[in-house]
Amino acid sequence: MLTTHRFDGTISESTLTSPIQPLWYGGKVPPQQLVHYFNDRFENEHLPGYRPFIVENGLVSGIFGPFRISSAFSPIRHASNHEVLAGHIAQVTVTPDDNYLQQTQSFPSGTLLTDVIARPADFQSIISLDRLNRTVHMLNYLSLSHLGGALFLDVDPRHVLGVEQNHGAYFEEIILKCGLLTKNITISLPINSFYALHHEQLLHGLNNYRQHGYQIALNIGSLFTAPGLQSLIDRASPDYLRIKAPDNKSNDFSPETWLKAVKTLQQNQSTHNGQIVLEQVVDKKQVNWVDLAKVNLVQGKYYDKLETDHLRCL
Repeated sequence: MLTTHRFDGTISESTLTSPIQPLWYGGKVPPQQLVHYFNDRFENEHLPGYRPFIVENGLVSGIFGPFRISSAFSPIRHASNHEVLAGHIAQVTVTPDDNYLQQTQSFPSGTLLTDVIARPADFQSIISLDRLNRTVHMLNYLSLSHLGGALFLDVDPRHVLGVEQNHGAYFEEIILKCGLLTKNITISLPINSFYALHHEQLLHGLNNYRQHGYQIALNIGSLFTAPGLQSLIDRASPDYLRIKAPDNKSNDFSPETWLKAVKTLQQNQSTHNGQIVLEQVVDKKQVNWVDLAKVNLVQGKYYDKLETDHLRCL
């Protein structure tokens, strides 16, 4: 029997009451059976008639208000051999749910979750969107899961703060139904100056996720000097730190300052066998930063283009 979760005054994740049998073990396209299952579940947990998931051309989307939300996956590669994948970062693809508007925009999940929710205190709406978002990603990821590595999924910090206990149990049910394992999922928490100060609440949530078998990533972008950040990193001991490659057009950091900050992060990560992912590497100049910092994991259009060019030459 599967425990469902309904929103009430006190929000917590649902728990597993018996072993969950996966609905899907392999194949190229998520079957309609999975979409029907999660539509039934969301309708049961929210409102009659609320069936947000649709499949078109093998791609799953979720309807949230005026938006249609789907997935794009950006590969994480080994810097020493860009043909070897270490995982994928799930990104949200958003289009208006309107037949007359065709333009598509792609955002990191954290940006969407920050921009779409107008009221920061509306934790129930944030949690609803976060859960829908991750369900869409899991369904679309099934066709890539055979490639192995970790799937990085952003979780809004307000979701972590809004759920009081047992973080990750609700999503674990979705993962197991898809025939996957939590150990292959990395919960990625975007951090800014405000959330870096909320250690206790965030650590409580991250520890809950760990207890369910997830890996943990902190996405700090270009934020190296925020008050409380280093303490949060030390206490969270993340499996991954996600940092943004320096923009060569920006004067935010000198090479010396940036390298010093990254070296400090690398030393801290090495104490608990954590790794750093250098993201948004788009040109050759930024690759020099990768070489100087000796970062092992990279992501960005530069490496994707290298791989595409390589395949064209085969």
